[in-house]
Amino acid sequence: MLEESVEARLISLTTRRGGVCIKLNPAGYKGIPDRLVVLPGGRVMFVELKRPKGGVVSGLQSWWHETLKGLGAEVHVASTLGAVEALFTA
Repeated sequence: MLEESVEARLISLTTRRGGVCIKLNPAGYKGIPDRLVVLPGGRVMFVELKRPKGGVVSGLQSWWHETLKGLGAEVHVASTLGAVEALFTA
C-alpha cells in the first residue's frame, strides 16, 4: 500500500462526512502537515500522512506538530487505512 492510498481514504471519509480535506502548500512552511481536515460542527485537524511501512516523521515535522499542538490544534499522523478510520471515531 502507498501513501496515496492512505490519503485517498482520508479524503473519502472526510467528504462522506460533509467536510473538506485541504492539501496544504508548504511554500515557506516546510514540514507542515499534509492535510487540513475541516468537519461539520467545527472539528479541525491537521493530518500528516506517511507511507505504511517505513514512513518517518522528520525533525522539522515533529517541531510543527508540537508547535501546532501547543496552540491547541489537533494534529495526527496516519500511515494506515485503520489509522485514518480511527480519526473519525475519536
